[in-house]
Amino acid sequence: MTTTAPSDVRSDPPEQDSPDAHSLDEFGYRQELHRSLGRYASFAAGFSFISVLTTVFQFFAFGYAFGGPVFFWAWPAVLIGQLLVAACFAELAARYPISGAIYQWSSRLSNRTFGWFAGWIMVIGQIVVVAAAALALQMVLPAIWSGFQLIGTDPAPTSPDGAANAAILGVLLLALTTLVNVLDNRVLSVVNRVGVTAEIIGAVLIVVLLLTHSERSPGITFHTEGAAQSGLLGALLVGSFTAAYVLIGFDSAGEMSEETHHPRRTAPRTILVALGAAGLLGGLIVLGGLLAAPSLTDGRLAVDGLSYVLTSSLGDGVGRLLLADVVVAIAVATLAIQTSACRMLFSMARDGRLPFARRLARVNPRTGMPTAPALVVGTLAAALLLLNFASAEAFLAIGTTCIVMLYLAYAMVTGPLLVRRLRGDLPAAGTDETGAPLFSLGRWGVPVNALALLYGLAMTVNLAWPRAAVYDPAGGHWYFQWFTVLFLAVTVALGAAYRAYETRTTAAKAATATPA
Repeated sequence: MTTTAPSDVRSDPPEQDSPDAHSLDEFGYRQELHRSLGRYASFAAGFSFISVLTTVFQFFAFGYAFGGPVFFWAWPAVLIGQLLVAACFAELAARYPISGAIYQWSSRLSNRTFGWFAGWIMVIGQIVVVAAAALALQMVLPAIWSGFQLIGTDPAPTSPDGAANAAILGVLLLALTTLVNVLDNRVLSVVNRVGVTAEIIGAVLIVVLLLTHSERSPGITFHTEGAAQSGLLGALLVGSFTAAYVLIGFDSAGEMSEETHHPRRTAPRTILVALGAAGLLGGLIVLGGLLAAPSLTDGRLAVDGLSYVLTSSLGDGVGRLLLADVVVAIAVATLAIQTSACRMLFSMARDGRLPFARRLARVNPRTGMPTAPALVVGTLAAALLLLNFASAEAFLAIGTTCIVMLYLAYAMVTGPLLVRRLRGDLPAAGTDETGAPLFSLGRWGVPVNALALLYGLAMTVNLAWPRAAVYDPAGGHWYFQWFTVLFLAVTVALGAAYRAYETRTTAAKAATATPA
């Protein structure tokens, strides 16, 4: 545990005698991160990670290319499944208001080793998500102004020019978000809240404008022309990638618990509200895009996606203005995801469970920010972006890999939680900071938890399945077809190797310290 500096050097010192600070005492931690997040800021943490504008604009073209208009129906199916998972997480956020939520929840529900692997997979997945979110700029900036196409002339993210340009724009964005993540907790909160407000306003405007410029009726979503090649089920399974990629990260409100006022009361609500709001807005944007697209058959919707719809249906002026709002959403989403990954690294390092743990667990007493994790996450995410120079297919491989890893980490929480429920030894529901009962599923706990686990495992398999048509459409690159499986295997293998090394080192130190 790192020590705290005198309060007179802090810009916003932790209040050690506050009820929020004492909520960490029972878990063996001191209040080091600065508590500056209220309810809206907590909501913003979850909503900005989900970031419907970022991810819908990034993956709409992919979903339409494989499923046609009928891919829309994968959206409500995924939303319902994720709401089941979020309900379980809301219970845990009320009982364990600690940074590094997935790692902490899994460790306390199962054992330290299983929880460590959940945290390890989650933090690696979050780093990949940071890289994937930064790549989304390529879907928007060149559509606003061709000058943002710094490399070549083809802005399509699946083209060699577009892939390389996406990497350049992504690295520039990561430099900016890393700077904000080391400045100050309050600066981070302000940027997040302003960005989320702009995103919500922009999303609502996009929905209204698209629906008022409809070219066809909602019945188009039942058309299966685009699904002829893979069949209806195959189209929905692959089309679900869009919703699966969008509707993740709602646990961020739990990740920021140690920086939130009244976290036992606030975090459960904001987890559910953030996911519900994002699910509703995202679904309406997808529907509006299908209804307002100038054409469903000219091929542009499967390549340029919603950027093409906005600029074609609403005119260049309005379309580009709304795309500028999408750029803000992408920047804030990248910032929020990086922050969440930083808190996971900090939480695991604070327990001494990572290499260079003492450095990673150090909190700057003036800013209230763990600086080293921000630099590590930013550097590793930027390195991942270099894969885009190797091949255009890396764009999709990176995006899908991060979804699989997060879904698997979620299942490593809902699984142990279900076991504890069935054994009847789930921690009793107490009261929050205001004296009100903690959020609880009550008698619905077992069925909701069981469905959440089954859904999570099914989606993990669906997303990781090595479909050649999805991951290696050009052919000849078997490693892209199996990229997700290989990346996950390497992640687990590296984690196991480190755990084995740590165990041997700890045993050797213990033997040396024991008297003969």
